[in-house]
Amino acid sequence: MPHADSLILTLVGGFVLAFVFGMLANRLKLSPLVGYLVAGVVVGPYTGGFVADTELAPQLAEVGVILLMFGVGLHFSLADLMKVRKIAIPGALLQIAVATVLGWGLGRLMGMGDLEATLMGFALSVASTVVLLRALEERKQVRGEVGRIAMGWLIVEDLVIVLALVILPLLVIQPGTTLNGMELAGSIGWTLFKVAGFVAVMLVIGAKVLPWLLIRIAHTRSRELFTLGVLAIALGIAWIAYQLFHSFALGAFLAGLVLNSSPLGHNAAERSLPLRDAFAVLFFVSVGMLFDPRILVNEPLAVLGVLAIVIIGKSLAALVITTFFKLDRATSLTVAASLAQIGEFSFILAAVSVSLGGMSRGTHDLILAAALLSISLNPFVFALIDRMGGKPKATPKPETAPVRDLI
Repeated sequence: MPHADSLILTLVGGFVLAFVFGMLANRLKLSPLVGYLVAGVVVGPYTGGFVADTELAPQLAEVGVILLMFGVGLHFSLADLMKVRKIAIPGALLQIAVATVLGWGLGRLMGMGDLEATLMGFALSVASTVVLLRALEERKQVRGEVGRIAMGWLIVEDLVIVLALVILPLLVIQPGTTLNGMELAGSIGWTLFKVAGFVAVMLVIGAKVLPWLLIRIAHTRSRELFTLGVLAIALGIAWIAYQLFHSFALGAFLAGLVLNSSPLGHNAAERSLPLRDAFAVLFFVSVGMLFDPRILVNEPLAVLGVLAIVIIGKSLAALVITTFFKLDRATSLTVAASLAQIGEFSFILAAVSVSLGGMSRGTHDLILAAALLSISLNPFVFALIDRMGGKPKATPKPETAPVRDLI
């Protein structure tokens, strides 16, 4: 492929096929994410026909990661989390721990090392905000108690992922490097201290400077400059965080969090939404490009194992936890079904693990297979829990659908 054409061909191939397969998935009552991932598989190097630029696509995907995390920060609600903190915080942490242990156990049975097995389990423990929102919206439960608990649960998972992406480079020891327990603990402690300092600077100084800057840009009455300003803030702070901690996610999340509390935070969210939609699609397409579908045939038992952890293991853990907190049967079943899938943050964690050398390409493919299958099966999981007593109660007045924060 001529280098001069690689960008436009990658964009055209990615967007067109993502639209086609996304529409097909939607007609089949599946999440469009399934279509975007399949589009990536079609243009990937493991299938015949047109092959997109496998070096350029991941770079475009990085922009998608930044804007996804920026959107999470923009829509992060500490107040909503505090309302359900007694359930969401311990529930999410316990469910992550259970899924990680199950994944570690499966990984060890498959011959993986402790670190790779743990990373696989951790990636399987985090549900997709996009899929969760879609499911709750279809059931008109976003603004009910179930929606608040499930979204609070995912907010905790998002925060854990952000922290994990910062610490991960320290856990993956490069070949030829030796690091004892004390040195590792010291490195993690120093990194967390720097992260705390960076967060403090962003929340104290950034909370004054960035809103002031946005207001100044708004005074120009130029929609283009305001949109560019929002994008520059997101990308700029993400780059600073990457230079300091090798994590785009932390900077992008904090940039969104700071702007969320500003008077123009809602405008910033509206202006960045089209860009986030576009680059998020490219992110999912690029993830699909990395997936080798032959693993479904070559390793069927391994695929079934990781899928069982996502759908059965996580659901049972969530069901036990919510039952312990004395939630009613319908709420417990719905929360459990909501978490029976994995998505965007699992992809991010797996991709970073592969790039650092902490995870093999085969394990990465297992996680992608679990994502594709669990997202596709999630509507059937909801249908099953409805028959078990999880069907939402009829309400005389339908809810107004909220503004979607990702896709």
